[in-house]
Amino acid sequence: MPGQAGEGSASDQPARGRPATGEGSASDEPERGRPDSSRSQTAARPSQLEWVDSHCHVHDERIPDGTGGAVAAAVAAGVTTLITVGCDRATSLAAIAAAERHPEVRATVGLHPHDAVDGVDTIADLLDTPGIVAVGECGLDYYYDHSPRDVQRRVFAEQIELAHDRELPLVIHTRDAWDDTFAVLAEVGVPARTIFHCFTGGPDEARRALDLGALLSFSGIVTFPSAPEVQAAATSCPLDRMLVETDSPYLAPVPHRGKRNRPAWVAHVGQHLADLRDLPVADVAAATTAIAHRVFALPSA
Repeated sequence: MPGQAGEGSASDQPARGRPATGEGSASDEPERGRPDSSRSQTAARPSQLEWVDSHCHVHDERIPDGTGGAVAAAVAAGVTTLITVGCDRATSLAAIAAAERHPEVRATVGLHPHDAVDGVDTIADLLDTPGIVAVGECGLDYYYDHSPRDVQRRVFAEQIELAHDRELPLVIHTRDAWDDTFAVLAEVGVPARTIFHCFTGGPDEARRALDLGALLSFSGIVTFPSAPEVQAAATSCPLDRMLVETDSPYLAPVPHRGKRNRPAWVAHVGQHLADLRDLPVADVAAATTAIAHRVFALPSA
């Protein structure tokens, strides 16, 4: 789910990690705006490149065309693997079910800070499911504070421990909570494979995360003209330390901004990163795909 971007009102995203029946309009997104036609002219031809969507919610009932349709569209667009992310027990089970039905999908299990009050015991057993590729998304969200902050910190720390114990990657959600996020990581220890999903900080936060050995995963926010700090972070991040994601059905990238997002659009994120860095988009596709295979221990093609 989205992190912070300094944009949008509280009504712009769902209050909880669970799917919300009947939702999925443009109001699901933290920010809306007109598509930027200057980028749409340079969008990658996804069929010529391979991508990994490192963070989506393709199991969510709000995903356009349903899970099966969204997976098929993503594969047709060159997306070889979709990491679908659990936020509580129900969505983790849905992610697992999607991975069992679709060979291109891998599932994570986690407890979002919104749902920290549920307790880690509600999801820990699901990590025994064969094929789980990460713990998360988990972390701290001080923007909504749906769970008390002390509970968020405790549950975040417990999931870091689970990542250590299981030798799995950790997928972090942080919003308006950078200092406490880094403090909990310092206290418990940073897992060897740690990802700041939907990275929304600037160069300073990027440097702090990179100094810990973490990876930065960029979403459609990096395509928004109103996100210069995120763009500066993306420019400063080494190419071998970044991932691309959609966080779909949230945060559709330019030129689709304001619509429900889908994994097939991850190439627009990669294209924008390439434009920011003045690199061939093929370089971004190859690097982020290789990193995703390494961090999530995905089989070679």
